Amino acid sequence: YDILEPIVARKAIQGLQVGHDGSVIFMISVDPALGSKMEPLRQQAENAVRALDGVSKVTAILTAEKKAEKKAETNATNPHDPHGMAKNPKLTIAARKIIAVASGKGGVGKSTVAAGLARSLATDKSKRVGLLDADIYGPSQPTLFGLKDFKPDFTEEKKIIPATVDGIKIMSIGFMVDAEKALVWRGPMVQSAIYQMFRDVEWAQESEPLDILLVDMPPGTGDAQLTLAQKIDVTGAVIVSTPQDLALVDARKAVEMFRTVNVPVLGLIENMSTHICSNCGHEEHIFGHGGAKSEAKKLDIPFLGEIPLSMDTRVKADSGQAYDMPETIISALA
Repeated sequence: YDILEPIVARKAIQGLQVGHDGSVIFMISVDPALGSKMEPLRQQAENAVRALDGVSKVTAILTAEKKAEKKAETNATNPHDPHGMAKNPKLTIAARKIIAVASGKGGVGKSTVAAGLARSLATDKSKRVGLLDADIYGPSQPTLFGLKDFKPDFTEEKKIIPATVDGIKIMSIGFMVDAEKALVWRGPMVQSAIYQMFRDVEWAQESEPLDILLVDMPPGTGDAQLTLAQKIDVTGAVIVSTPQDLALVDARKAVEMFRTVNVPVLGLIENMSTHICSNCGHEEHIFGHGGAKSEAKKLDIPFLGEIPLSMDTRVKADSGQAYDMPETIISALA
C-alpha cells in the first residue's frame, strides 16, 4: 500500500469507477514533464489495488494536465494539442487498415452503422476484423453485440484481451466501468483512455495483423478525433448522417475536421434514409431523402449508400445482433 498513500495524499486519483463485480478503473494525474517515465508507477498502482479484498480487475490510466497559467502558452504554440498529448509517442497498431466511423452530431446511428460494418466485413472468414468503441461517454457496442456483462481478462504482459463475437475482436470502455454510472471525465482523461485502448489491447500479433480495425468515434469534432489523427495512422474516415439539413450541417463540419488533420474521407453514408412500413411495405421519407447524396457531391467525396429506418434494424440492435450493411458500403471499405 506504500505506493498508493502518496498518490492519494496529493489527490492524484481521478475518475474512480468501481463496478458491482469488483472491477476498478481510475486515472492517475501526473506531471506532464515526466511522461512515459511514470509507467512503472501506473503498474505498481494497479498491482496495489488488485491486492485489495473484493477487487477482481483493475485498469489505471495515466493522465497529465498543464497548469492553468501555462495553458494559454500551450494553446498558442500548438492549438491542436491543448492537453499535452504530444509527449505520447505515435502508436503502431497491428492492423492493415484503420477506419474511423464518425458523425458530426449524435443520434444519427453511427454506432449501429459501425457494428453493422464490422459484422458484414467479418462474414468473409478470411478477414480479421476488430472494432474499438471509442465513444467514451456513450459506449454502445456492448449492447449492440450482447456484451453488457462482459469483463475482459489480461495477458501475462498485462494487455487487455478484447471480446470476440463471430470472429470480431471488440473493445469498449463499457467493459471496464459500471454501466449504471456516468463517466465524469475531462478532455485529457478521455484522450488518455482512448490512447490506452489502442496501446494496451491485444488486438493482434504483428505477424498476423487485423485486416481492418473499425473505430466507433464519439460524435463531434473534439479531443477524441484529434487523438486519433495525431497518434494513429488512420486509413480513412466514414461519415454517417441522416438526410435532414440539421444533421448535414454537422456532417460537413466532420468532413472538414478530418481534412484539416489530413485523414482521408472515404465517403458519406445516409442512415435512416427512408422508413419502410413493416406491415404494408410502404416507403416514406420521414427525415427527407437524398440530402446526404447531394452533400457528398458538394463536398467532392464518395456517397457510399443509403440505409433505411426499419423495425428489424431496431430489434436486432437492442437484442445484440448487429445487422448487415449494404454491399455498396462494404465494397468501398474492403
